[in-house]
Amino acid sequence: MDQKKVQAFFEGNEIKAYHIFGAHITDSGVHFAVYAPNAKSISVIGTFNNWDDESDIMTKDQQGIWEVDVANAKPGHSYKYRITQATGTIVDKMDPYAFYSELRPNTASIISDLSYDEWTDQKWLKQRNKGFDSPVNIYEIHVGSWKKPDEDPETFVHYHEIEQDLIEHCKKHHFTHVEMMPLCEYPFDGSWGYQCTGYFSSTSRYGTNHELMHFVNALHNAGIGVIMDFVPVHFVKDNYALAMYDGTPLYEYAKPADAYSQWDTYNFDLWKEEVRSFLMSAANFWIDVYHFDGLRMDAISNAIFWQGDKRNGVNEGACNFMRRMNFNLHKEHNGKIMLIAEDSTDFPNVTRSTLDGGLGFDYKWDLGWMNDTLNYCKKDPIYRQWHQNSITFSMAYFYSERFMNVFSHDEVVHGKATIVDKMWGSYEDKFAQARAVYTYMFTHPGKKLNFMGNEIGQLREWDETKSCDWFLLKYPMHDAFNHLFQDLAKLYVENDAFWKNDYSPESFEWIDADNATHNMFSYLRKGTDKDYVIILNFSTNPYDHQQFGVPCMGEYHEIVNTEWPKYNGNYKDDTPQKCHAVRLSRNGKPFMIECNVPSLGATIFEVKKK
Repeated sequence: MDQKKVQAFFEGNEIKAYHIFGAHITDSGVHFAVYAPNAKSISVIGTFNNWDDESDIMTKDQQGIWEVDVANAKPGHSYKYRITQATGTIVDKMDPYAFYSELRPNTASIISDLSYDEWTDQKWLKQRNKGFDSPVNIYEIHVGSWKKPDEDPETFVHYHEIEQDLIEHCKKHHFTHVEMMPLCEYPFDGSWGYQCTGYFSSTSRYGTNHELMHFVNALHNAGIGVIMDFVPVHFVKDNYALAMYDGTPLYEYAKPADAYSQWDTYNFDLWKEEVRSFLMSAANFWIDVYHFDGLRMDAISNAIFWQGDKRNGVNEGACNFMRRMNFNLHKEHNGKIMLIAEDSTDFPNVTRSTLDGGLGFDYKWDLGWMNDTLNYCKKDPIYRQWHQNSITFSMAYFYSERFMNVFSHDEVVHGKATIVDKMWGSYEDKFAQARAVYTYMFTHPGKKLNFMGNEIGQLREWDETKSCDWFLLKYPMHDAFNHLFQDLAKLYVENDAFWKNDYSPESFEWIDADNATHNMFSYLRKGTDKDYVIILNFSTNPYDHQQFGVPCMGEYHEIVNTEWPKYNGNYKDDTPQKCHAVRLSRNGKPFMIECNVPSLGATIFEVKKK
C-alpha cells in the first residue's frame, strides 16, 4: 500500500483514494482494503467463499485500515464486508469504494475490472475547456427515461440503446453538452440517484462499467461534452451502506441535529479529513476513470449553511472542503473541467477562484433568474406591469458570479407543471409565451441548461418511469415549438454575441428596461461582427411602429419572430421586417429603428457592424 497516499488520505488531501481502498485485481487474486477504525473484526464474504465469514478474515493496521488478499476471488464475484462493529453488532456492509454493485433490491458489491483499452477521445480531452468564451448549451437527461424501449417500469434502458439517438438529437438541437442525473449506485428509483450508496459504483441499471465508458467515448467523438450530477452533501441511511459504518458515525456528523438532513438522509461530516478525501476521490473518479468533462454538484446550499438554512450560519468546514475539492480537481485536470454549483443562496464568491477566497466553482445555477422568470409568466398580463423587475432584476446581480440559466428537472416534477404549462392563459397563449421565454433564455447572458422534454414543449410532468412524450412532435404546435428551439439554439452557438463575453458588461446593454405599461423589454447583445436587438412583449397587445434606440447605423434584419407561421404563431406569413436606422436619439442611443412587435411574443434583429 502506498504510504504517501495513505498519509494524504488522513490529511484530507487525497483525490485518488480508490487506488488505496476497494477490491483491486492482482496477479494472485484480489486485494481488499476498507477503512473502519472502530470495527472489532471484519471478514470478506462473497460468492468466492460461499459467504463464509471464517474464510477470509481481514487484518487491521494501526490507522484503522483492514486488508486481505483472496486468491480465488475474480471479476464478477459479489462480496460484502461482515463487520463486527464497535457495539458488538454484526452487520454486512457494502464496500464504500466498490466499482460496481448488484441491481436493487440486492445490495452486494461486485468485483470489477476498470481497465478499458477502447478509448479514442484523446483529441477531445486535449482540447476541452471550461467554456467561458464558448457556447455552452447543456441537455440534462435522466438516462432511464429519456427514450425507453418499452414502458415497463421494471425494464431499464441500456447505454448502447440510446447512444446514437442521443448523439443525433444533440446535434440537431445544437446541444454542446449532455448532463446526466447521478450515475452512482442508489437503492430507490424515485430518488433519481440523488440519494446514493455507491459513490464509486456506476449504477447497474443501465449497463456495465465498460458500456458507460463506451457511451462517454462515443459522445466525445461526436463533439459532445459529458457532465454528471454529483451529490457531495448527503447519503442514504440504509443499514448496508455508509451509515454508522463501523458502529460509529464514520461518515456522518456525530451530533444528530447536524447528521439528519431534510431528505431523511445523513449529512456527510465535511469537517473530517477522511471524509474529505473520500468525497474528493469520488468526484475525481468519474473524471479520471470515465472521462467526464465536469460535475454538477447538487445541494450546495445545504453545505454552505448548516442544514441549508442561512439563519443557522455558515458551515465553515464544509466551505473549506469545497474550496479544497475544487482546487485539487482543477489542478489535477489542468483547469479544463467544469465544476457547476446548484446553489439557491446569495452566498458570495461561489464562482471566484479559491486563490482569491472563493469556493472555486466555474458556474452557478441562476435559480433566481429561473424563479423570477417563471413567476412573472404565471401572472395575468394585466398585473405584469407591477412586476417588471422580475425580468430586469437578473442583470442587477449577473456579473457577481458566472451564472447559468437553467430550466432543470426540478421545475417539471411533482405538481410543479412543465415549463409550457406554467405559462398564463389558454393552450395557444401558453405556447406563445413559452416561445418568448425561450427567446429570452437563449439571448440572456449566461450559459444554458434545459431538461429533456423542454425542447418539445412537453405538457406532462416528468415521471422517471416513462419516456419523454416524443409522439407530441406529430402535433403542429409541438413540432413548431421544437423548430423554434432548434433555431434559437443554432443562433446561440453560432454567434459570439451570445457567449464570447458572457460575463463582461460589454456584451449586454438594456435599450429599454422600464416599459412596464406595455410589459415590454428590449436589449442589445454585442458580438465581434454582428449586434442583435432583442424585443420581448409579454402583453396580449401587439404594438406597431414602435421605436427603439440602437447604437449604430445600418439595416436591421429580423431573423426571429416567435409569431411567424413556421413557429405556429398568429402571423400570416414569415416575411421578416427590415428596419433602417435613422439618426434620431431614442433610449439614450444616437440612432433609432421602428418595427412591429407581436403580442405575447419576441423578435430578434441582426445588424452587421461596419
